Amino acid sequence: MSQAHSNLHRTAWTDWWDGTRRTDIWWTLAWFDIVLRYRRSMLGPIWLTLSMGAMIGGMGPLYSSLFGTELSKFFPHLALGIIFWGFFSSMVTESCNAFIGSANYLKQGYFPISLFVWRTIARNLIQFAHQIVLYIPVAIWAGITLSWSALLFIPAFLLVLVNAQALGLVLGLVCTRFRDVTQIVTSVMQMLMFLTPVFWLPSSLPGRAKYVLWNPFAQMLDLLRTPLMGGVAEAHNWWGIFGWTALSILASCLLFAKYRRRVVYWL
Repeated sequence: MSQAHSNLHRTAWTDWWDGTRRTDIWWTLAWFDIVLRYRRSMLGPIWLTLSMGAMIGGMGPLYSSLFGTELSKFFPHLALGIIFWGFFSSMVTESCNAFIGSANYLKQGYFPISLFVWRTIARNLIQFAHQIVLYIPVAIWAGITLSWSALLFIPAFLLVLVNAQALGLVLGLVCTRFRDVTQIVTSVMQMLMFLTPVFWLPSSLPGRAKYVLWNPFAQMLDLLRTPLMGGVAEAHNWWGIFGWTALSILASCLLFAKYRRRVVYWL
């Protein structure tokens, strides 16, 4: 094996770039992951859409009554909250096993390890595409009118992908070395689901309790959800996510540069 193609001789930047530019490999691997997951299923990934649609349809009227909120206002809020949180949660938890689940490829020494983080992201993007279509009938039913502010969804979603890649590298490295961290991350994500306005409205919080909206998932959810509901996200949420993104990139760069060559020995 030549030095140019060996993980042991790639620089951190070369590894990241080689993995990022090979969209043909990581997109194909992600697509086959979905195909194998739903093999011998009549509806395939459409089950994702149906199951989430049933959950949104069942929880909408119930939680609207519990919170005393008009259904036409609460239903889009809940639908987008569940859809985006499902995307966040699966992205984070599956990143923990990005390298462990790709051990057969990594032990060959040829593939750049960053490629398998992109594989996880692509797989979750495919699932997200099957779920976001649920918002279309909800928005039509609620009479939501989108304006030019809806275009802010694009830079917000790009920030999600940047953070997903950075956090995927960090979690992939840490969880490959310390396998118990995966369980910790799963538990933390379950807790954060209730501390993030997925099922409830931020306006229902008393003044002193609004500190829970400072968590990055709440800020990112606001940046994605508010434009699709015809509004404009708060400026402090943009600044908060920019700061979180900078920290994520810095942490991923430091860990990736120092420990990427050890991954194959930890598998």
